[in-house]
Amino acid sequence: MPRHEDSPYRPLPLPDRVQMPPAQAQAAADAFAAFMRKRHSVRDYAPDPVPRAIIESCIRTAASAPSGANQQPWHFVAIADARMKARIRAAAEAEEREFYAGGGGDEWLRALEPIGTGADKPHLTVAPWLIVVFAQRYGLRADGSRYKHYYVPESVGIATGFLIAALHHAGLVCLTHTPNPMRFLNSLCGRPEAEKPVMILPVGYPAAEAVVPAAAKTRKPMAEVMSVFE
Repeated sequence: MPRHEDSPYRPLPLPDRVQMPPAQAQAAADAFAAFMRKRHSVRDYAPDPVPRAIIESCIRTAASAPSGANQQPWHFVAIADARMKARIRAAAEAEEREFYAGGGGDEWLRALEPIGTGADKPHLTVAPWLIVVFAQRYGLRADGSRYKHYYVPESVGIATGFLIAALHHAGLVCLTHTPNPMRFLNSLCGRPEAEKPVMILPVGYPAAEAVVPAAAKTRKPMAEVMSVFE
């Protein structure tokens, strides 16, 4: 991406305004909250295809997220190729078998029991798309020298949240899948050493028999997630 460190500050008039009257804003906020409560992490996918253009639009939304120093330290790899998805599944399941065999530690495994997860990850091949999110730990100048990226985890986390919301808005479901370690994704996806894989998002439509763990419907009350000083 273009580097801005040597560019002078040049203010532009705010190009877009979306301000609403308070009553309209409250209705919009309530409607969006209700819509987002319908979002679920899904492991059971229908094989129905999803047009590439929809995936591109959702990633375009993710790429519009704010980032430290506007360095946009992310890269999204969208994969529909069946052979590549199979390779990712095989590598991910190898890591997961070690994790569930005890590598994850007793406390972590106990925390996952209500979610019902295991080492088998069929969603990685059944879902029509996988989106692999990479964080760019540093940038490279034209001469090959490095420059620092700032607030990388925060920036990539925000962009991934935008992506998940965009996929939901498009009527799709996804799952945040994080095999550990994930370095195998660099070679499989042809990404450079400067980038760190953060997660895999299987994306598609839910299968007719899709289920979610009952525990996933439990949310902390507002008193535990929000403090107000006014």
